[in-house]
Amino acid sequence: MADKEEKRIWGIHTMDDNLFLQKDVIAIGWKKMGDLSKIEASREAFKEKYLKEYPKAKKGSVANGAGMLFRFAHEVQVGDYVVFPSKIDRQINIGTVEGGYFYDETVTEYVQQHKVKWLKHLPRTAFSQGALYEVGAALSFFAVKNYADEYLSALDKGFKKTALTTEGEEDESVGATAEEIVETTKDFILKELSKNLKGYEFEGFVADLLRAMGYRTMVSAHGGDSGIDITAYKDELPPRILVQVKSQDSDIREATIQSLKGAMREGDYGLFVTLSNYTKNAQKYLESTPIIRGINGTELVDLILKYYEDLSQKYRKMIPLKMVYIPVVKDEAD
Repeated sequence: MADKEEKRIWGIHTMDDNLFLQKDVIAIGWKKMGDLSKIEASREAFKEKYLKEYPKAKKGSVANGAGMLFRFAHEVQVGDYVVFPSKIDRQINIGTVEGGYFYDETVTEYVQQHKVKWLKHLPRTAFSQGALYEVGAALSFFAVKNYADEYLSALDKGFKKTALTTEGEEDESVGATAEEIVETTKDFILKELSKNLKGYEFEGFVADLLRAMGYRTMVSAHGGDSGIDITAYKDELPPRILVQVKSQDSDIREATIQSLKGAMREGDYGLFVTLSNYTKNAQKYLESTPIIRGINGTELVDLILKYYEDLSQKYRKMIPLKMVYIPVVKDEAD
């Protein structure tokens, strides 16, 4: 691998995580611009083309849009690094650019593309809040500068999947947009859960969340060998819901979910809750086993936000939510 210090680091967002992760590409939209390689390689030429295709675009939008498209087509080089925060699994994905710009007219929206090789997929809780702010920028495509070293350090063999900020540290070096406020709130919840609720303590929290959702719950005795952490009922009558929870950082494997299935009796339903995510094989197993529901870290946070007011005071104190949601409006030119 080339010297990390010689390469640029680019940040990118998308609404199609699967395209990036399954096709090993990074991509941006603006399909009306057509094949960018056919436009004169100058910023002014890109602005002229942008105004022609998006005549109603605001002045600032023209400069930003044309600038991103020019950089994507002409400044990105093979060997550059890419940081991509995916929403489906709340991971930070880091890779290298493997090929030059190309136009893929077969896709619906994200036609401007580069091939990439993904090197690491890490939980957002592994990074400082400032680093998360920077890759949460309002632009679709941008250069990562302020926290470039932190993202590069994540590629080192000895990098630990633990938050790099000190306890209570807040980084306000990058202003938050509306979407960042939502994402930061979710990051905050995951970090607090990961920091404060390990092992048996996480079981108690999940039981309290289920109670807030209207279930009667009973936490199993510690050290039991049944593999069941919580038993839940919607009311006094069956069905019984057997719950297993895991607070580990690594993704849950298929065999772990199968152990839950093995503890279930006829008529039971299963629920698996994790702060991380599930491997591809585990996801396929869950899809083919409808009596077991799997909840990952992203879905867990959504449930916490939905039922926050009904959580016990103990847990509301642990994750005090001071932020508010603001509707996000997508740039009409993209």
